[in-house]
Amino acid sequence: MIARLHGQVIARSKDSIIVDVGGVGYRVFVPADVLMSTRTVDEITLHTHLQVREDNLSLFGFTTEEAHDLFNLLLTVPGIGPKGALTLLSAMAPDAIRLAISQEQPGILARVPGVGKKTAEKIVVTLKDRIGVVAATDEMLALTAADAEVIDALTALGYSIVEAQRAVQAIPRDISGVEERLRRALAQFAG
Repeated sequence: MIARLHGQVIARSKDSIIVDVGGVGYRVFVPADVLMSTRTVDEITLHTHLQVREDNLSLFGFTTEEAHDLFNLLLTVPGIGPKGALTLLSAMAPDAIRLAISQEQPGILARVPGVGKKTAEKIVVTLKDRIGVVAATDEMLALTAADAEVIDALTALGYSIVEAQRAVQAIPRDISGVEERLRRALAQFAG
């Protein structure tokens, strides 16, 4: 099983990157924040999950063990496959997903395109005991509120919710002001 990759990014597509490891190119499906922050020629280390199917081998990669562990946890939910788990991690930060599950708020998860109300409820019911209690820090609450305002502003400007969420995910967490976060998100669309 391939558990980790370290190499150079040689290509990008809409949902994956190709990492050259010792002359072999591995296509790795990655969350939106990794895709947006990675350029070709960058060195990258990914914690990976290999999905083996009868007719397909798919590799999913994450820059943090936290995201990798949450991905594997989401795969234990009946009806959630690798693409669904990756969609969740592309739309929301791992901390936000854990907080929504811990506080039994499936409505937050249901906002993610492709995750319906019943699926969100199933995620919460299946994982709430395994996630445990997650306390929201003031910083998390502020960023969540700021992110919501930025997403609302971007959708008002005509961007889709998915585009807005991806742009917000790629903004460094140390930037907390709504105006600055919005400016950075718009800069991503321009560049």
